[in-house]
Amino acid sequence: MASDGARRQFWKRSSHRLPGSIQHVYGAQHPPFDPLVHGTLIKTVPKTPTTPVKPKKVSTFQEFESNTSDAWDVGEDDDELLAMAAESLNTEVVMETANRVIQNHSRRQERHRVPEERICGDSERPERFSDLPSVMGSDSRLVKSVSESHTSHSAEELRKLSWSGIPKQVRPITWKLLSGYLPANVDRREGTLRRKQKEYFAFVDQYYDSRNDEAHQDTYRQIHIDIPRMSPETLILQPKVTEIFERILFIWAIRHPASGYVQGINDLVTPFFVVFICEHIAEEVEDVDVSSVPAEVLRNIEADSYWCLSKLLDGIQDNYTFAQPGIQMKVRLLEELVGRIDEQVHRHLDQHEVKYLQFAFRWMNNLLMREMPLRCTVRLWDTYQSEPEGFSHFHLYVCAAFLVRWRKEILEEKDFQELLIFLQNLPTAHWGNEEVSVLLAEAYRLKFAFADAPNHYKK
Repeated sequence: MASDGARRQFWKRSSHRLPGSIQHVYGAQHPPFDPLVHGTLIKTVPKTPTTPVKPKKVSTFQEFESNTSDAWDVGEDDDELLAMAAESLNTEVVMETANRVIQNHSRRQERHRVPEERICGDSERPERFSDLPSVMGSDSRLVKSVSESHTSHSAEELRKLSWSGIPKQVRPITWKLLSGYLPANVDRREGTLRRKQKEYFAFVDQYYDSRNDEAHQDTYRQIHIDIPRMSPETLILQPKVTEIFERILFIWAIRHPASGYVQGINDLVTPFFVVFICEHIAEEVEDVDVSSVPAEVLRNIEADSYWCLSKLLDGIQDNYTFAQPGIQMKVRLLEELVGRIDEQVHRHLDQHEVKYLQFAFRWMNNLLMREMPLRCTVRLWDTYQSEPEGFSHFHLYVCAAFLVRWRKEILEEKDFQELLIFLQNLPTAHWGNEEVSVLLAEAYRLKFAFADAPNHYKK
């Protein structure tokens, strides 16, 4: 553990190199500061006043913000689709799915395990997907919903169908639709893709040559160091993939100087890249030689990955600004939520002096990507993109369900070091769609249970 003197020295370091500066201690492994020392950085949410407050008029900036987006043109059809994200999924439908998955889980465990799910390739879809209710799991209806021009009704239907998993053959275009990257209208999609891909490479031409300038070299160096640490290693270590990821991350950092590049953002590119390249290969992604994919296809995949990453980070950017206040707040809320859900587990961690920040920081920073196989992350993101605020609000409940999932093993550990080692190396290597579906169902049940309780985090 670093000494107090070393910690104080770090916070005196200069951070004037912007845009795209990096705080080197921000990473998947270590929290950015000790909450006991810097607890004042986390502000308590003020109580709602008891007396009626007169609604304020929309400010000039709010009016400007509602009509403007950073390098993003939103048409009327896009507004209609994106507005669906603000609406809750049909409660009866999703609760039916959650209950069905949980009820069938024990029965499925008694069967022989089916072959491991594949992210892409020619393997057939696992039979157990059909166990989900047909209203949520009909592949043919989802394919039809994707291929037709969307009204607000069909956009809502797409989100419902995607919640329980997306067939790999339509996952690339569905992710682009759910993220808000593609417009709802089928006729506008091709033109939008060409325009946005051209726009991204204009950024590359404008900014990428500055990666070795003094103001940006720290950012680029850290990106270059972090990429080989990603998973799957066989894919990331290919020179062509490394080059693509470096461009995506560097351009994003330059265009978002409020946060710049922070360790953890690099992991979030992988699911988009993998899903989009699966549209153009027959073999499993870990086995593909990326240099054999046509250059024009790779260019399109790179641009699409950049824009979808940008849309994701727009919703969680406070996770990566200085001192990462978004993560600090989410870890605190997770601690309070688990205290309500499973007081025995919460008390056990507290008695053995295990702090949530020591294991849950990475869960928030990397969206559980370091805790599960990539195939599980892809399945998890199917639901995250169909849930309103999936990567921020719903992720909190997923983390709570994920922690309580290991309650038996946690309660059996009686030593601080063993507890922490277990929580940082959870046995999920064998996980597939079934385990993720159960986890998501439990998370939704937790969310639903507290949906109308404004103070549900607190005892």
